[in-house]
Amino acid sequence: MIISASYKTDIPAFYGRWFLNRLRAGFCKMVNPFNRHQISVVSLLREDVDGIVFWTKNVGPFLEALREVHERGYPFVVQHTINNYPRVLESRVVDAPQSVQHLKRIASEYGPKVGVWRYDTILFTSLTDLDFHRRNFERLAEELEGATNEVVVSFAQIYKKTLHNTNAAAREHGFAWEDPSPEAKRQLLKELSMMASAKGMTLTVCSQPSLLAEGIPEARCVDAQRIGEVAGRFVNAKLKGGRKECRCYYSIDIGDYDTCPHGCIYCYAVSSRELALTRFRQHDPNGEFLFPMPHIPKSESQGVKQDDKQLGLKFGRDADD
Repeated sequence: MIISASYKTDIPAFYGRWFLNRLRAGFCKMVNPFNRHQISVVSLLREDVDGIVFWTKNVGPFLEALREVHERGYPFVVQHTINNYPRVLESRVVDAPQSVQHLKRIASEYGPKVGVWRYDTILFTSLTDLDFHRRNFERLAEELEGATNEVVVSFAQIYKKTLHNTNAAAREHGFAWEDPSPEAKRQLLKELSMMASAKGMTLTVCSQPSLLAEGIPEARCVDAQRIGEVAGRFVNAKLKGGRKECRCYYSIDIGDYDTCPHGCIYCYAVSSRELALTRFRQHDPNGEFLFPMPHIPKSESQGVKQDDKQLGLKFGRDADD
């Protein structure tokens, strides 16, 4: 079994203490996001877990936790997003130079196959136009040379919540945005792929097969083969992504929607940052659930409120290890 932690929220940045507590306990509980009355118990015992995929935009607060995960014998991969976007698009994401150093540190301590760079999501605005993405990507690829052999990209998918949040931010901050044609996206992919290849990386595309071109493969963000290479053994898993276009191997995701306070306007997993902040502050690092719903009996969650200071979390340009 592969554990995903988590494409629904940033566990390494915000919920690291909870994750370690659950790893030590050997299980966590989760609520089905499509049926909030359905509760599952997920084993986190070493004998049941083939590997863990961490998803994050700031692995800094989790670096010491990774050491414990490693010492306990769990193979892991870190999918680390580094976009270097303006603050109006990613209001609480740690600065790119710091994230670059973190990914380099992961490569140094655990090997270059552990970290995967995500330039994701690609959003076209008057602040981040085609020329911005060309320059920005090339500079980041140069800085990350040797730290990873893969960069995963995808273009913004305009869901209802994404449309609402992007339009609201555009009105507030005075920028324009667009969804370019598939041809324009394919051309950019070809250029970015060449830049990545020059720095020893393969560019892959996440869950958007219609944009693939020769020499640009589909991404497997949950990749049993990569986990197996990290672990030094074969990992038996089914190819079964979470949605039709996904080419990942089967995993169990232990995160929860509307719990990531990063404030990225293009995020499909958060309806509003205010809701995410509310849930973040209600989170109990000693609880069995990442975030229990109100209908769950108190005896199952024992929720206690924690503020930002108590959790030791910092945001944005002042964020540190």
